[in-house]
Amino acid sequence: MSDAAAAIGYLRSPLAIRARCEHIFDAGCAGALRHFTIDLDAMPAVADRVVAVTRAAYPDLQIPVHGRINHFRAGGIDRAAALDARLAAPPDDRARTWIDLIVVSVLLDAGAGDAWRYREPRTGQVLARSEGLAVASLRAFEAGAFSSDPAQPLRADAAALAALDPDRLAAAFQHGPDNPLAGFAGRVDLVRALGAAIAAAPSLFVGGRPGGLLDHLAASAGTTIDASAVLRALLDGLAPIWPGRIALAGTNLGDVWRHPAAGGTGPSAGLVPFHKLSQWLAYSLFEPLERTGRTIAQPGALTGLPEYRNGGLFVDLGVLVPRRDDIRTTVHAPGDEVIVEWRALTVALLDRVAEAVRRRLGKTPAELPLARVLEGGTWAAGRAVARELRPDGGPPIQIRSDGTVF
Repeated sequence: MSDAAAAIGYLRSPLAIRARCEHIFDAGCAGALRHFTIDLDAMPAVADRVVAVTRAAYPDLQIPVHGRINHFRAGGIDRAAALDARLAAPPDDRARTWIDLIVVSVLLDAGAGDAWRYREPRTGQVLARSEGLAVASLRAFEAGAFSSDPAQPLRADAAALAALDPDRLAAAFQHGPDNPLAGFAGRVDLVRALGAAIAAAPSLFVGGRPGGLLDHLAASAGTTIDASAVLRALLDGLAPIWPGRIALAGTNLGDVWRHPAAGGTGPSAGLVPFHKLSQWLAYSLFEPLERTGRTIAQPGALTGLPEYRNGGLFVDLGVLVPRRDDIRTTVHAPGDEVIVEWRALTVALLDRVAEAVRRRLGKTPAELPLARVLEGGTWAAGRAVARELRPDGGPPIQIRSDGTVF
């Protein structure tokens, strides 16, 4: 294996995400970062807040994985159960349909912006942010927007995704001048690129559908599927879709960015991977895979998600302290060093807050893996604190969304 190929493989592993984020965290603890200082004395308050939010939402501590399906239940309406009732099919076929929906829905989920809202025609509910994007994508899926076969609307396939009509997607998401969805053009390009990537990788996306991942994973793993294998399949299959990213030996690295404290040697030196959308997609696939009777092994191998709710929690509660006022007042690009630093510190801190939450709840890592701490959890606490501190509930640090990162 060439040095470049080895570096690419490493950067696509959860081990690399944790290792590089820990390098940046260590630099922060030594006071050597340019954008943030770290106050670990504020961590107990974060853990207490996460525990309080978790107990309020899940008093029996039966916490689901932090996956996309939960968002289909926004506003107290179980749209997931309603769709499941329509799928009169064997378990594997049902899972393929769910994977079709979840892959497209997650990739359409990058930050919606503060202004966008989705009014659900069937219920009249007005939803924003992730929940709005989830329900909009679900209704578009049910209408056949991602299927090339009008007789089979409840599916997604390479042909339909590659030829996605922007006007149809805009109508489905109610996007327009008076209701702008941030990064809309980027979302269209991403879905079209997804279609091309599926067509180009038939061994991963068997049958030309996102749901073909089930067949790929089952063929190589049987009834026990390693969480890291789910992520690796997604990273390998989706590598071509990410726009304007760092490339190594002609290979698009995706959600991988430069930071001077990232460490490392060889071709991967100075690079810190996050793979936020791909990891969230992996978490989101756990439930449909498990419904087939298969087991997800080592779910804790994946990392926390470096996005503005989790990261905002640490800024808002004083663990991460910006060194300059302009960090809060400037709109930053995803590749700016300050954002890379913020995200890396978030990954490292999520592991630590998860340990503290487990101690408070008397749970082991097996009983309360990180994916459930996130759901219980850090994401919800980050949103709650943001609403308390800012009228729009937005993050404490502004990021310019291109529709493909957060």
